Amino acid sequence: MIKNFPILDHKFHDKPSVFQPENLLREARRQKGITEVIIPEICILDPDGDIEKFVINKHNAQLNKAWACYHTRLFEFTYRDIKVGIIGKAVGASFAVLLAEQLFVSGCKLLLSMTSAGQLHQTVAPPYFILIEKAVRDEGTSYHYLPPAEFSSIGSELKEKLIGAFDELDLKIFSGTTWTTDAPYRETEDVINYYKGKSIHAVEMEASALYAFAQARKRNVICFAHVTNQMASIAGDFEKGQHNGGVDALGLLLKVIDRFLEN
Repeated sequence: MIKNFPILDHKFHDKPSVFQPENLLREARRQKGITEVIIPEICILDPDGDIEKFVINKHNAQLNKAWACYHTRLFEFTYRDIKVGIIGKAVGASFAVLLAEQLFVSGCKLLLSMTSAGQLHQTVAPPYFILIEKAVRDEGTSYHYLPPAEFSSIGSELKEKLIGAFDELDLKIFSGTTWTTDAPYRETEDVINYYKGKSIHAVEMEASALYAFAQARKRNVICFAHVTNQMASIAGDFEKGQHNGGVDALGLLLKVIDRFLEN
């Protein structure tokens, strides 16, 4: 029997990393001839890419020329006279955190994530939204940032700041707990029933790692789940709403931005 698990061993959470995101981006800017450095202070991760497509088509979002990432493009649009950045197709815990690291050293001050999720413990029919207060750490990335624990959580100050922020929205939105998995196609009936039994509301792929990163790096990250499906266990699943959910999801995120601009 294995007594020690490599993913938990030799992590040295209190030691600095040798490979730093600012150094990678320095070299990327050199190679790409990018002279600009600063990106918008508020950015969005959009794993499905539907919000990104919506702001490109309806809000004239433009490519940000300062973003030096090798793997993604950062678009920006204007809201209340400020620029808001967005990256689409950022799927999975490790990729989301890689981008979060690079966003914050490039000038981001607040990162919002809006991921699709599968329904677990909830009586309301999809689609609806969850403000993720905590997430089960069933992925690998979070263990490189924090010692082992069952959950990682939103920062208490951020949670308090959002009280009442969505009261005027005509949307179904709840606060709740999710299960973050690295392996969506290994969601067996037994494990689904286990998390249902623990009153976990939905399953997604990024939140626990993003919250662990945020706690370890002292960064502002808020994660939402757009519960759109029952893991394709029924016909007609994955319907998100107008513009593939882009209208409602963006409206919710803009309410978050309002709250930060007003305080």
